[in-house]
Amino acid sequence: MILEVATLNIKAGLSTDFEKAFSEAQKIIASMDGYNSHQLKKCMEKTDKDILLVNWETLESHTKGFRSSAAYQDWKKLLHHFYEPFTIFEHYEEIKNN
Repeated sequence: MILEVATLNIKAGLSTDFEKAFSEAQKIIASMDGYNSHQLKKCMEKTDKDILLVNWETLESHTKGFRSSAAYQDWKKLLHHFYEPFTIFEHYEEIKNN
């Protein structure tokens, strides 16, 4: 399992509009092969900052499957214009203890 962490800096004053758009966009990501779950969390200290946590089966489920899909174009139309600066995406894997 891979955890995608996306820091979302929303343009000032657009958080409510972003949340409405995300309500629609989350249906897109949830329908993708390799998707497991997601959470959108709002920063308590900075009202226009969120994080998106997405659990994927594999790194390629996100980077190749989702990002190369036609559905990703719909995702971009719904959400990408809200970000300033653009989102940083990072991927994390479980540390295996022996």
